[in-house]
Amino acid sequence: MTSKFRTTRRRVLQGAVAVGAITSAPSMFSIAHAQQQSLKIGLSMPQTGGLAAGGRASQLGLEIWRDDINAKGGLLGRKVELVIYDDKSSAAESPAIYAKLLDVDKVDLIFAPYGTVQTAPILPLAKQRGMVLIGNFAFQVNAKVGHDMWFNIAPWGPADSWASAFLDLGQKAGGKTLAVLASDQEFSQNVAKAAKDVAAKRGIQVVFEQNYPPTTVEFAGIIRSLKAAKPDMVYVTSYPPDSAGILRAVNEIGVGDNVKIFGGGMVGVQFSAVMENLGSLLNGVTNFNSWLPEPSMFFDGTKEFFEKYSKRAIEAKVDPLGYYLAPFGYAQGQLIEQAVNAAKSVDQKAIAKHLRENELKTIVGPITFAADGERKESATLMAQYRGVTDKNLDQFRTVGKQVILLPERLKSGELVTPFEALRK
Repeated sequence: MTSKFRTTRRRVLQGAVAVGAITSAPSMFSIAHAQQQSLKIGLSMPQTGGLAAGGRASQLGLEIWRDDINAKGGLLGRKVELVIYDDKSSAAESPAIYAKLLDVDKVDLIFAPYGTVQTAPILPLAKQRGMVLIGNFAFQVNAKVGHDMWFNIAPWGPADSWASAFLDLGQKAGGKTLAVLASDQEFSQNVAKAAKDVAAKRGIQVVFEQNYPPTTVEFAGIIRSLKAAKPDMVYVTSYPPDSAGILRAVNEIGVGDNVKIFGGGMVGVQFSAVMENLGSLLNGVTNFNSWLPEPSMFFDGTKEFFEKYSKRAIEAKVDPLGYYLAPFGYAQGQLIEQAVNAAKSVDQKAIAKHLRENELKTIVGPITFAADGERKESATLMAQYRGVTDKNLDQFRTVGKQVILLPERLKSGELVTPFEALRK
């Protein structure tokens, strides 16, 4: 055998041994690789369209949580990665996005998009796939689907909580008749139905009811008809563009001194841009909210969160206040953080069990869930705008511009009535 042949053969054998060494120990390589893989949380979020203002603020809140948890080493020793797509504020977009998240992106966990309309179509998919779904301010989307792994971060609680609180205040002020004004969309219709059901049980007469198309921009005719009906209480369930249109029409036409309370279910009047734009037109409105800078609303970590949010909101060009949604985006992460750590895995059933059976600590307060995945006890705020001036966003950072009337454990004042009294 020649020297050249022996050298070549030795190199081949050495190569074979090296390859054998690699292939004989795949488990160590696989474990190290798995530890390096990120833990993926997938969701869609309205970054464009009518709900974009809320969606982007909610997303920033979640991103702050991601950065905080990753600074502590992540979950299960894995860095958290958010996989987010724009659903364009459209229900038509979200089903395909979530199918992609699960089948292509192979995410470990899913969070719902902001809003009822986009969430409703994906709940059956989450149920079919056996996935925990952390909800984001949808309203009663699980009532028909019955998914036992649905957990809504929103403070709503029982379906009639908004209406009950609003009508409690109105009746205490002497209200006996009701007008209901609602957008012809699922969210608004669900909220309006709850109000009518509560009114019927209490013997409150509905003297005016009007549904309007979501594309409506002119509300003068509707407000004139409402005023003519002379209701004592006016319950409005609307989306951001129509909330502004309704209040402009009310400012122009008025609703009459007989109206003791006005508002209830208006979406949009919680957003910084809308509040700054409407200014004094908000005065007197009593409406649902989720978080406000009143003394009763600060929990462990709340102050620190808003310090981070305020700085990043300027750079991200999102809602500079972020009160309505941003802290709940952060709290979504806190829920999953506690459940994953308790389960020591991303096993969906184990995560759901922890969320269902325990009180969870968050920056928006302690949360416990009922069997339907909604809050056991409503933490929805009913708050009244007072002393609001025009073109002054900073005023909303102070106490007293949105006075909490309910729930009792969080209240900071009493209802001022009639509605028009605060508008003059």
